[in-house]
Amino acid sequence: MSLDSESSPSSSRDWFFPPQSFVQSYPAKSQTYIRRFSETSRISRRYADHQRYRKSSSCISDSHSCSSTSNDAKFARTRRRIDFDRRSDLSLKRSELEFSSKRKLEQSDVSSSAKKVSDTSRLFRSFDSTLKVRWRFLAIAASIFIVIFATLLHENSSLQEQVNGLEARISNLNIKLRACNLFDSGSEDDVRSPDELADFMDKRLKTLALITSLTLLLAPIIILKYIDSKSRSLEHNLEEISLNKQLLYKVDVFFSVHPYAKPLALLIATLQLIMLGGLALFGVTDDSLVDCLWLSWTYVADSGNHANSEGIGPRLVSVSVSFGGMLIFAMMLGLVSDSISERFDSLRKGRSEVVEQNHTLILGWSDKLGSLLNQISIANESLGGGTVVVMAERDKEEMELDIAKMEFDFKGTSVICRSGSPLILADLKKVSVSKARAIVVIAEDGNADQSDARALRTVLSLTGVKEGLRGHIVVELSDLDNELLVKLVGGELVETVVAHDVIGRLMIQCARQPGLAQIWEDILGFENCEFYIKRWPQLNGMQFEDVLISFPDAIPCGIKVASRGGKIVLNPEDSYVLQEGDEVLVIAEDDDTYAPAALPTVGETSFIHIARPTRKPQKILLCGWRRDIDDMIVVLDAFLAPGSELWMFNDVPENEREKKLVDGGLDISRLENISLVDREGNAVIRRHLESLPLESFDSILILADESVEDSAIQADSRSLATLLLIRDIQAKRMPVRGAKTVTYRGSVSQGSWIGEMQQASDKSVIISEILDPRTKNLLSMSKISDYVLSNELVSMALAMVAEDRQINDVLEELFAEEGNELHIRQADLYLREGEELSFYEVLLRARQRREIVIGYRSAHAERAVINPPAKHERRKWYLGDVFVVIAEKE
Repeated sequence: MSLDSESSPSSSRDWFFPPQSFVQSYPAKSQTYIRRFSETSRISRRYADHQRYRKSSSCISDSHSCSSTSNDAKFARTRRRIDFDRRSDLSLKRSELEFSSKRKLEQSDVSSSAKKVSDTSRLFRSFDSTLKVRWRFLAIAASIFIVIFATLLHENSSLQEQVNGLEARISNLNIKLRACNLFDSGSEDDVRSPDELADFMDKRLKTLALITSLTLLLAPIIILKYIDSKSRSLEHNLEEISLNKQLLYKVDVFFSVHPYAKPLALLIATLQLIMLGGLALFGVTDDSLVDCLWLSWTYVADSGNHANSEGIGPRLVSVSVSFGGMLIFAMMLGLVSDSISERFDSLRKGRSEVVEQNHTLILGWSDKLGSLLNQISIANESLGGGTVVVMAERDKEEMELDIAKMEFDFKGTSVICRSGSPLILADLKKVSVSKARAIVVIAEDGNADQSDARALRTVLSLTGVKEGLRGHIVVELSDLDNELLVKLVGGELVETVVAHDVIGRLMIQCARQPGLAQIWEDILGFENCEFYIKRWPQLNGMQFEDVLISFPDAIPCGIKVASRGGKIVLNPEDSYVLQEGDEVLVIAEDDDTYAPAALPTVGETSFIHIARPTRKPQKILLCGWRRDIDDMIVVLDAFLAPGSELWMFNDVPENEREKKLVDGGLDISRLENISLVDREGNAVIRRHLESLPLESFDSILILADESVEDSAIQADSRSLATLLLIRDIQAKRMPVRGAKTVTYRGSVSQGSWIGEMQQASDKSVIISEILDPRTKNLLSMSKISDYVLSNELVSMALAMVAEDRQINDVLEELFAEEGNELHIRQADLYLREGEELSFYEVLLRARQRREIVIGYRSAHAERAVINPPAKHERRKWYLGDVFVVIAEKE
């Protein structure tokens, strides 16, 4: 590229010339400075052109020197730009002379200079566009060069790969040639063709495969023989363990520790058989190795495929592989059969996990289980059924068989049995203990202390569940002394029901008030009416006397006071006003069968003032010995009038009784109302009973003796025999004409022995503790005893507390020595003979005595009616009727 000062006015040194518009816009003084600078630059340019001309004229003869001079001229502008100050010294001196002589001419040439500046700018732009075009050309050329270079590089790499492949083939051919030379007979003239060489190599390979398969097959046998021989040589050395035993131990541990060891061993054996059979078939047939492996698999999978084999070798191998396949198939069938059997055995024995929520969990097994399941099923009937899970240390099939023998109608409730221990957390998780809405711990049959100790350990296990418990725990205990310890361990989650204590208190109440056992059955059981607690905001601000008659289908009995921490107050004052958050305790048929309604119109009730008779001393006989008899004595001392006598007749020696009573916590000196009379004898021997004044006792309590309480049938047989002997002795000692007949018990023949016993029962009350429900039917038909079905009543209490833990506070107060309890009152306390009153009116008359009437029994009826319907309707009452009330203890 040639650079000429004349032909290239847009050179790099002229970039600083301003355009004409810029020059004209400056004032005159600024324009003068610009003109001076422009003239100086022009003179410098002319001087440089003159010097370049002189140098170029001297380089015509020598092309090389001319070229270098031209190159110097090419880069002259750059050098002048860099060394501007040094080169411009001489030029400035000359330019100053010319500038002084031509100052006048510059003033006239301002317009022409501006025009030149404009031309210079235009030329500069044209040069810039030319430079861009050249740069684009260079970029296109570079791209073409890169593409050509990449193509050549790819071709070179392809050729290199082909060369490498040819070298590899040559190397393989050389190896084969050396192998042929090794097996050659030594004759250089004997040259084989490629096909012959390939056949020869194939035969050698098949021989090697056959030898390998035989070696792998015989190697385990040889190793086992060697181990067995070494084991026999070490038998005399007792300190060292033989290698055979060590190997067997390792195999045993492997199969015991790893659950999938058997399937893995079977898979490895199958693969080994397929591999060995494939290698053997490859050695005796002309097929490829892949085809032989596939053929070996077909022999293993189907032993009949070997029938198409031809030749001795293929047939021998195919038969061997087929025989091995049959063994593997037999082992596989055994393994699958064992796995299925174990699974079904696990299901049959109750080892599988229970996936349930909001179910009732029962831990333990006893004779009370049947009644408990029946009561829970009745309670769940209104919900369409529920789920009850029973876990005990028994076989699952035995539990299911025993439950099926109970012949209860579970009314849609599913009963699931599982075998396990409640003391093991893994077994508790198996029955979804953390998701149960209630957990019932049943006291096992046997020693009371051992049973309570096991219940305590069970509560400890339940409190140790990491997931926590959603529901509450209901624990049945046998001894009242252990109740405090269980509550201390379980805390707020635990509700206790002391079976012996409950039954003992019930027996005492029933002895004082005959017929109360049937009322307790109706209230505790879910078949009729039971206790319910619910909040009714529409009753807030209403007095309790109005709340009493606000429920057509229920009878209010108390209030759960929110301001007192949720304490349940039975039989509150009439003036108590319901506050926000208070709940009403009622007796109703079900929790969804009652609701408050508008207040009915009840007539004025007249107060009948009848003084209650004072309590008279009583004479009571206790037949048998219980572990909690000391507690029963304390309760009797609180209930009976001063001067009463308590006769204890059992086979415990008299000199040991006082010691046992003192060990149980009884202080005989503190007894205020009763005196103890001890008699020793056997309650099932007639002559021993005849020594007692049986006709003089007001009440006789026949206890399930401690010596036979572990067996319900034995205890009931003993109680029943004692009952019949006592009634017979009473009937013989009392004349028939003196017997009192009660009409509601029904008419019987006066000459029969049952009739005589019934007449004797009118004189004194006999309460029998019955453990087996089957004994109930016999006593109810004979009507010779006011029985107490202890196991069934305890089961009812457990079921009721399991459904609603708040009911336990109500039951504890009704069974306690102080507070309120159930009473049977004569009708003459509330009405006159033949008076027509509605039940609401009788209820309000009873409130004048601070009593709540919950039911009645007509003179000619056998059972009481709790929570009667149509309470607003009037009916005629008689003095032979009795009312069931909740009142304070007398």
